[in-house]
Amino acid sequence: MKSLVLTFDDGPDIRYTPLLLNLLKYQNIPATFFVVGNHAKAHPELIRQMLSEGHTVGGHTMAHKNALLSTPADIRKDFQASIRLHRELTGDALKYFRPPWGISTPFVNNYVKKYHMRRVLWDVMAEDWEGGTTSRTISVKLKERVFDGAVICLHDAGEDTGGAKGAPRRTIEALIHTIPWLKAQGYQFLTMDEYIKGVNSHVIQQRKKRLLWP
Repeated sequence: MKSLVLTFDDGPDIRYTPLLLNLLKYQNIPATFFVVGNHAKAHPELIRQMLSEGHTVGGHTMAHKNALLSTPADIRKDFQASIRLHRELTGDALKYFRPPWGISTPFVNNYVKKYHMRRVLWDVMAEDWEGGTTSRTISVKLKERVFDGAVICLHDAGEDTGGAKGAPRRTIEALIHTIPWLKAQGYQFLTMDEYIKGVNSHVIQQRKKRLLWP
């Protein structure tokens, strides 16, 4: 059985995230959502729905700010605010963190380690945020790029952080056709916990060392 992890960045967005959650529920598959704190604060009901339906919620900073444009003090305050908000919304500690654009600095890494998190990157993107991208293009890219053990990064929001208008809707439309295809290819959809704990092959273990830190 092949496996993959489906992840979504930048949400929640009241226009798109409920549609995505409905699709995931219908397909009976889990995903990991790396949420922007200010968006999560505005829609706590969507965070509760994610958790109640078996999904994982990770952090993606409070306002999707590039770490290279942040001072060490800003980074510290952002981590503390994200941790506090996650605890308020979920009752649990924040375990997983994905830096916006995948950009880390020594200060980011320091706080990831200090607060006992795992920084999570990705293997596969489909440029689903770009203007002019169609649902078919996204689907084709996913089918061409997926492989056993892949961590896929898509977006259920992002119009206010550089993504094209309506892009998340095209992502959802692409997944309507792509998820059944992935199932037919023998892929199992893993939670982030399952991915980290699972021991599949030497190749996958080596890739995990690049995607996960520490």
